[in-house]
Amino acid sequence: MMKQSENSKALAADHGAWTRREFLGDTAVLAGSTLVASSVGLSSAAFAAPSSNRPKVAALFSHFTAGSHSELILENFLEPYLFNGEQITSPCDVVSFYIDKFPSKSDDNGSEQGVGFGADDIGRDVAKSYGIPLYSTIAEALRLGTSELAVDAVLMIGEYGYRSVSALSDREFPRRRFLNEVMAVLSKSNRIVPVFNDKNFTYRWDWGKEMFESARKAGIPLMAGSSVPLAQRRPALDLPLGAPIEEIVAIHGGDLEGYDYHGVEILQSLAEGRKGGETGISKVQQLSGDAVWKAADEGRWSVPLAQAALEASFTDRRLPIRELVSNLPRAILVDYTDGTRGSVLSFGGAGFCAACRLKGDTKPLGTSLYGGPWGSRGLFQTLAHAIQVFFVNKVPPYPAERTLLAGGTLDAAMHSHHQGGKPISTPHLQFGYPSVDWSAMREMGRTWQNVTPDTPSPKGLKKTSTASTRE
Repeated sequence: MMKQSENSKALAADHGAWTRREFLGDTAVLAGSTLVASSVGLSSAAFAAPSSNRPKVAALFSHFTAGSHSELILENFLEPYLFNGEQITSPCDVVSFYIDKFPSKSDDNGSEQGVGFGADDIGRDVAKSYGIPLYSTIAEALRLGTSELAVDAVLMIGEYGYRSVSALSDREFPRRRFLNEVMAVLSKSNRIVPVFNDKNFTYRWDWGKEMFESARKAGIPLMAGSSVPLAQRRPALDLPLGAPIEEIVAIHGGDLEGYDYHGVEILQSLAEGRKGGETGISKVQQLSGDAVWKAADEGRWSVPLAQAALEASFTDRRLPIRELVSNLPRAILVDYTDGTRGSVLSFGGAGFCAACRLKGDTKPLGTSLYGGPWGSRGLFQTLAHAIQVFFVNKVPPYPAERTLLAGGTLDAAMHSHHQGGKPISTPHLQFGYPSVDWSAMREMGRTWQNVTPDTPSPKGLKKTSTASTRE
């Protein structure tokens, strides 16, 4: 293994670096971890048997405003939705709510850090409209007023609604605390159920590692991640497992950290299926502004790949990349241990898109990740479908290690950003995991053959004032 730089030593000291051997071997109990301590009794636990053919789901939200992840995921559990051209009714029953914060428009102070503020809570009205009990604690939501676990699955959506940020400018969402409290109930009941965690595990590598390892030790089926990798790929990009990928460029047009995670996840969802499988990441660097173009001139990320990705997204604008991009860009450069190169580029105005180059091919393969004319609602239909399949089958459709590695990559990138673009050596990210075929969870575009830009979008969940139909 390469010698650690001073940056990587600092990162390891701050965030508990893993070695490849430590990750792949028998992982020791994480000293001082309340998560591990609470899960000790779960090592031989049995699945909680569904009380019917429809799993009962406890839904836990950081907050619940119109258009939030909470609404956009949950609406597909409570109302019919479309997936690959078919109308589907959820096979699950949402039986309890826990909502951590109840924001209102008066909370808005204009701060960009206040994601989810400046809007009124709708969770209490949705709970009343659909007859779903709203509990004051996570434990109560899982026990349904009893002394034991009384649900068959847990939906955790810890996104938005928090102003606090870390020293690295990460938004401090409460996902770790949510899982902590869930695992305490499972441990006391000596039963396990599948758990879904929306987006990244958490904003710190050591905590994300702790969450993943604690769930694995307990035998809890764990699914995590966002909706973007599940979107239709236009044009189609269906690489077989074991494809000889040499380089990947993923692009988004969003903000630091929050959308950077989406870009890293797009990158990882493609990279994990390459020939030889996932091998881990040895170095990460985040650059901004002119340094991004300098890195391109040095060949550290591929302009032709980025051009191919952007042309898939901007189908009506065939311009050189520096003319397509109107703002100062950012780049996360990723070195995989097997020599594969990855880049995540942030260009204002770009949609989600990516391109890769296969060994022996000179022409890049570019694609955009298309959520349909309904925007985010189309993306979340597909994610909700994958979660429901997971809750019924108790087997995650793609590895949670993807989220772990993507989160660790983002954490290293934020360290690099905080240190002025210094490269970060990442021995703790040098671990692999098996590739699986998860294409059955993707939207292949059949939905959008019938849903056009003129088709009215669903407008959200029923509220108490409009109890008969969606508004």
